[in-house]
Amino acid sequence: MTYDETTLAQLTADAADIVGRYPVARSALLPMLHLVQSVDGYVSPDGIQFCADTLGLTAAEVSAVATFYTQYKRRPNGEYQVGVCTNTLCAVMGGDRIWEELSEHVGVGHDETTEDGSVTLERLECNAACDYAPVMMVNWEFFDNQTPESAKDVVDRLRAGEDVAPTRGPAKVCTFKEVSRVLAGFEDGRADEDQGPGAPTLAGLEAARAATAAAAAADSGRTEAQQ
Repeated sequence: MTYDETTLAQLTADAADIVGRYPVARSALLPMLHLVQSVDGYVSPDGIQFCADTLGLTAAEVSAVATFYTQYKRRPNGEYQVGVCTNTLCAVMGGDRIWEELSEHVGVGHDETTEDGSVTLERLECNAACDYAPVMMVNWEFFDNQTPESAKDVVDRLRAGEDVAPTRGPAKVCTFKEVSRVLAGFEDGRADEDQGPGAPTLAGLEAARAATAAAAAADSGRTEAQQ
């Protein structure tokens, strides 16, 4: 492996923390892959070997897992992973157009990275955010109710080095390496920044509650009339 002494020491300490969370060492593989991704910016050959050596696995076993999940990248990733949902509802609401214009705007296609290394673009499957369609995600932070213009503006501001806040939170979007460390299970002190469900998400619940209350009132009125 080509990790320098300081990096290897920190990786080893963090890996020990992760492995200690599980009764069986190999169960720590998924967060371990996020850990090496937080250092290298992708699951590198060195990262695969480090995971294998630490967990008593073969490099082939680690690679098999790393190639199965799309959140693990097998080549250097952009500082910002920008995903446009093009699944059914988002597509109908404009996701396909957002994808086409954004792809042309940054000059890369699916799972490709801009020359400056700032953005990796990808098509995303459903993110369970249909109530806010069309949706774009940046390092797995939501940008809701997007248009081609708003999506391009977000990406331009990120590439310009500006602090950009996701739709559902006040803090800036983290880099790919930073969020990979969080996914490895290391707190960044921002867990309380989530804004919780918004009005579109709660609309169905409120409608159900109103219908239940109306039915209860109607039943009460019938009971009183019968008395």
